[in-house]
Amino acid sequence: MERADKPPVPDLDDLPPDAAAADGVRRGVEVIKDELKRLPPKPGVYRMIGADGEVLYVGKAKNLKNRVGQYAQGRVHANRLTRMIRETRAMEFIVTATETEALLLEANMIKRLRPRFNVIMRDDKSFPLIAIRRDHAIAALQKHRGAKSFKGDFFGPFASANAVNRTLNTLQKAFLLRSCSDSVFSTRSRPCMLHQIKRCSAPCTELIGEAEYARLVDDAVAFLSGKSVELQDRLAADMHAAAEALEFEKAARLRNRIRALAAVRSVQGVNVQTFTEADVFALSVEGGQSCIQVFFFRAAQNWGNRAYFPKHDRDAEPEEILEAFLAQFYDDKDPPPLVLVSCDPPNAELLEEALAVRAGRKVEIRKPERGEKRDIVDQAVVNAREALGRRLAESGSVAKLLDGVAETFGLKAPPERIEIYDNSHIQGTNAIGAMVVAGPEGFVKNQYRKFNIRAGALTPGDDYGMMRQVLRRRFEKLAQPDAATPAEADEPARTEAQVAQGGVDFSKLDDDAQTPDEKFGQWPDLVLIDGGEGQLAAAEEVLKDLGLFGKIPIVGVAKGVDRDAGRERFFMPGRAPFRLDEKSPVLYYLQRLRDEAHRFAIGAHRQKRKIEMGKNPLDEVGGVGPARKKALLARFGSARGVARAALAELEEVEGVSKQLARRIYDHFHGGR
Repeated sequence: MERADKPPVPDLDDLPPDAAAADGVRRGVEVIKDELKRLPPKPGVYRMIGADGEVLYVGKAKNLKNRVGQYAQGRVHANRLTRMIRETRAMEFIVTATETEALLLEANMIKRLRPRFNVIMRDDKSFPLIAIRRDHAIAALQKHRGAKSFKGDFFGPFASANAVNRTLNTLQKAFLLRSCSDSVFSTRSRPCMLHQIKRCSAPCTELIGEAEYARLVDDAVAFLSGKSVELQDRLAADMHAAAEALEFEKAARLRNRIRALAAVRSVQGVNVQTFTEADVFALSVEGGQSCIQVFFFRAAQNWGNRAYFPKHDRDAEPEEILEAFLAQFYDDKDPPPLVLVSCDPPNAELLEEALAVRAGRKVEIRKPERGEKRDIVDQAVVNAREALGRRLAESGSVAKLLDGVAETFGLKAPPERIEIYDNSHIQGTNAIGAMVVAGPEGFVKNQYRKFNIRAGALTPGDDYGMMRQVLRRRFEKLAQPDAATPAEADEPARTEAQVAQGGVDFSKLDDDAQTPDEKFGQWPDLVLIDGGEGQLAAAEEVLKDLGLFGKIPIVGVAKGVDRDAGRERFFMPGRAPFRLDEKSPVLYYLQRLRDEAHRFAIGAHRQKRKIEMGKNPLDEVGGVGPARKKALLARFGSARGVARAALAELEEVEGVSKQLARRIYDHFHGGR
């Protein structure tokens, strides 16, 4: 940021390349020196800001004055730091009480601001857990994602939803715990199908007593807490005792539970002996890219693994990559007592302290040198190396395919961002528009978007009208006069308000301090529409209305004769329809893009339809929450029974006032 009392700085565009670079570095150093005069020798977080407001880098320091001063000493910096200093035009600071707080805040801000000179953890969606809900007298066994917003026991994380589903399936056989919602539980009058197939003990109809059901819940908690051997031994003893007492049906039930428990243990793969709960992080670096394999061990069992490919500068050190990744990984997750790593983070003790603050207990970070732990880390390194090799090979093949896409559609350069659109509905009901995004690294799933079609004046089943609505909602913001042009949008500008010092909430920043909504902030290099000439015409109409026609390449992909894959026809403005060779790799790639959009649209439509089917009419009545809905259903048996009830009967329900009873009655009787 230039100040009026300083001599004017020459425009970098008017200087030779070397002189422009040197002058840019000098300008950045001047900014840093100016800020350095006012910095306190306290711990905190600093941000380097570019000319357009983009946050270039977020760093933490034990002593802000000393750390920031290193950037202004004129010493030789790595290429990455030199470029960062050259682009710096302002700095912002937050003073914290301790270096630990600075580390937590740094990780929080990196994940939200995604500065391009930091190591960025990508694909940070939440992991699935197994939850035993205890906010009801009869506990329920369920899959769970997100915040732990209810009372219960949580076990995980699992690496994938499939791993959770497999484990839940077997746990139902072993412990016969209910998995239904509370509303379904309260309205059952006879056992459901899960009881018939011996996966639920039917507490809803009191086929099992509360005390006996509570013992099943305790057994499930014990098993998921790592006490599986003791539990199996006790069940085996009970089975033999039942057999000796000639209670063969009970013995058979216990035998089936033992088999189910053994099945859970067997499908988890590695069962460790030297620890019960740990996460394993193994790093492999090659060709300026890296892969971090994370293995989860809970209850002395392997609960799966996931590969991450963090974004970082090519010359970043492995230890630096792993340390930054660990801090961001646990920004919104509880760390286990033990974290095993393949290389020592430079600030391991500080990171341990920060994780202990988050977990509320001691957390140890260790690079094992021998024994079982070393073998597990070595195996994780092998997995990381192989995953990175596959990634590099795939990136090379995708790069060739993108070159072919550019040649096929006459693009100036291989597309970095391809957006594919499709709609899904049944005769116009529960209509959903879908956008998927692909690029050099494959499908970018955190950029996928669903559009709930607003019926309004649309004719049910009007596919063209739906496509017009979706594209208008997608591109109308880019059509604003102050929006960046496609050429300027490779690195979208990020603005951030100064976060007030003191009282920092590390779980989330102020709304103004978060990254702007990036749903529609990036320009696509190519838009693919699932449809033929009519869909393309609808898309053209929208782009012309928004003044974007000609700025964004757009292609319609129509299914071939008899809807056969391989016979697709492609439509582009000002160009006759054409086909590609049926064996063309580019055609296969475009089919994959189209099919992914179709899969995502259908999945979103089915989910919306499922929600609509599961809605209770009482959900639409204002003032009827879960407790009152439960009381109404318990009294009248169903929503239909509530609808048929007289006003006086509604007033007799506990928790329902006369005003609310009138509102419920009017809702079902049209206000009569």
